[in-house]
Amino acid sequence: MLEFSHVSASYDGELPVLCDVSFTINDGEFVAFVGTNGAGKSTTMRLINGLLKPTEGTVSIDGVPTTKLKTSELARKVGFLFQNPDRQICCNTVREELLFGFKAQGQEGPEANAAVDAMIERFGFDPDAEPYLLNRGTRQLLALASIIVMAPPILVLDEPTTGLDFRECVKVMDIVRELNEQGTTVVMVCHDMEVVGDFAERVIAMTAGSVVADGPTFDVLRNGEVLKKASILPPQVTEIALILGQDPALAETPIAQANTVNAMARAVTARAEEQFASAMQETLAEARRVEIVEGAILDDIAAVLSQEQQDAGTSSTESSDALDAKEVH
Repeated sequence: MLEFSHVSASYDGELPVLCDVSFTINDGEFVAFVGTNGAGKSTTMRLINGLLKPTEGTVSIDGVPTTKLKTSELARKVGFLFQNPDRQICCNTVREELLFGFKAQGQEGPEANAAVDAMIERFGFDPDAEPYLLNRGTRQLLALASIIVMAPPILVLDEPTTGLDFRECVKVMDIVRELNEQGTTVVMVCHDMEVVGDFAERVIAMTAGSVVADGPTFDVLRNGEVLKKASILPPQVTEIALILGQDPALAETPIAQANTVNAMARAVTARAEEQFASAMQETLAEARRVEIVEGAILDDIAAVLSQEQQDAGTSSTESSDALDAKEVH
């Protein structure tokens, strides 16, 4: 468990970057920190892994303040992925990079080699490749792999998808989600609300060094006041749903509640089917009304014709009787 209790922090000892920040992240959660530049998100991440110490309050990992943990102890508990992988990569080959953490912690040996071999196979790396000759996305994957090979229980990501194209982004985040599903606690700083909406289960919004919202992802990303305070925009589908929800006819429908493309597609399809069914019912009802009216008209015509036939029959009988009477006379 990760806990901030009334934490304040600064870099120069004077101007506070964080002001009285408190929150708790339980084991296995996937939490995204959002907000504009300068909100205090990256500072919060540095406090988590011990790169920065609080000037006030306490940052605790599993109940132990980070001020009482050695750097090596923190490294075993918290893996940190920098925004720029080139600030993290420091070895001449991929294999050496993946082994670096084990060497730094004095854990070299058969188990470390086996873990590195498994990571190389999992990511499809060339173990002899030079890291700085790899493309941006692969360097980011290597930096991520060099952390998760150590199996830290907490993974901190500072803008993990910056500079990546769509496929690279999906590959990185799918791996992160898999780790989370296996029990790793994931704490992520991210400006891309599409990524936040797709992967995070909880969002902590910050502005000016303070927390302005903390809750389930879309509870936060649908709160207009929070969005304004944190100067962020919701994911595109959520934004469309919020706009459509302003129509009273749609306000209480699944369309106004959709947060993903699939949810919106299902909602729109269901709405269209509902309207089609309603239109068909109206059409059938109208057809039935027409049928009834036509039937009534035909009945009236039949009655008139029948009456005319009866009248004609009566007239013919009277004429015949009159002729018979003349013949008798």
